[in-house]
Amino acid sequence: MNFYDVVEKRRSIRDFERIEIGDDVIERIIRAGLKAPANGNMRNWHFIVIKDNQIVLQLIDIIPKDISEKDMDRLLKEWNISDPFQQASYRYSVPGQYQMLADSSAIIVPLFKSKFDIMKPENLSYLNSFASIWCCIENIFLAATAEGYACNLRIPLGNEGAHARKVLGFPEDYLMPCFIGLGKPSKDAKILEHKEINAKERIHIDKWDMENKIASGVN
Repeated sequence: MNFYDVVEKRRSIRDFERIEIGDDVIERIIRAGLKAPANGNMRNWHFIVIKDNQIVLQLIDIIPKDISEKDMDRLLKEWNISDPFQQASYRYSVPGQYQMLADSSAIIVPLFKSKFDIMKPENLSYLNSFASIWCCIENIFLAATAEGYACNLRIPLGNEGAHARKVLGFPEDYLMPCFIGLGKPSKDAKILEHKEINAKERIHIDKWDMENKIASGVN
């Protein structure tokens, strides 16, 4: 599979077959993550791979399990989400956050260090370490796709990060940006329709030229 095929095929999957993924495959996927660009070229990244189902259940126990349609109506209103594609995505993905991780063959918890408080950055440069780990995570998603697997992710909310630290025992000076669920997509896995974006409409040559794009019918 060439690179552009991998990019086209990559999707966030929440329905997995119950199979074990070999340690060698997971190592290759994480090795691809470690090839990502990094702030200062330091790559102060570590990865906790959880395959033990009891630890998985302990780790994700804090994630809400039962989110009703009424709850989703309230959340979409609170989050000011009106786009139909985005609404469909949230209505499918938010209630299934617990189960998609519970059904994964492995959960990967990436960890990174930051010299600064990323919750109170003085400027964008303070977020360099945070941006770098997300480059790493994208490589992991693409590598998993190339291997015939797929990923989903959850960004921790509330006390989920602290809970994960307690369960997994990682040091205070490491931060967890997300949970990554890794698995083999089931044959009937739901694949959400992507909103198609015309790249030409988003590319500005030399300077911002939105007036010309609007004049030609581009929003």
